[in-house]
Amino acid sequence: MTTKLNDLHDNPGARKKRVRVGRGIGSGVGKTGGRGQKGQTSRSGVSINGFEGGQMPLHMRIPKRGFNNIFRKDYAVLNLGTLQAAIDAGKLDAKTLIDADVLVAAKVLTTARDGVRLLGVGALTAKVSLKLAGASATAKAAVEAAGGSIELPAPAPAPLTKDEQKAARAVARAAKAAALAAK
Repeated sequence: MTTKLNDLHDNPGARKKRVRVGRGIGSGVGKTGGRGQKGQTSRSGVSINGFEGGQMPLHMRIPKRGFNNIFRKDYAVLNLGTLQAAIDAGKLDAKTLIDADVLVAAKVLTTARDGVRLLGVGALTAKVSLKLAGASATAKAAVEAAGGSIELPAPAPAPLTKDEQKAARAVARAAKAAALAAK
């Protein structure tokens, strides 16, 4: 027996009609529409996710771990293999200085975020000069092994120790005393 267009139909129960609430006593969900009577949840526009009737909600009961540093730098990651593929494809010119703006303009990266960090995944054969926010030790070694150079920002100075702070305050006090004595 062949199937005809007029014989096609869904399996029983495949399409279920939605319940139209508030359409009279006979429907079983008339009047209050299955919402009970009065109160917050009988009104429209109420979504009380995680509310447990005044009991301490689960997301507040479970222990919290770790620390979320809001000042942490969010670097865009660039792998050596991706950089080499972009150079091979002609998106980047290995003879010019490659920085975050050049990488975004060439669509190698979608955004530079807080700077670009080079990682040592993949191989680099082209001689390139890079100016980036950071690089791993393996990536730096690979760039220099290929004959290129990488320019990174100067590291932040180490904070003064307690003894160095004390000595600096003493020097400042002595300079202030000398200036007052000179008047």
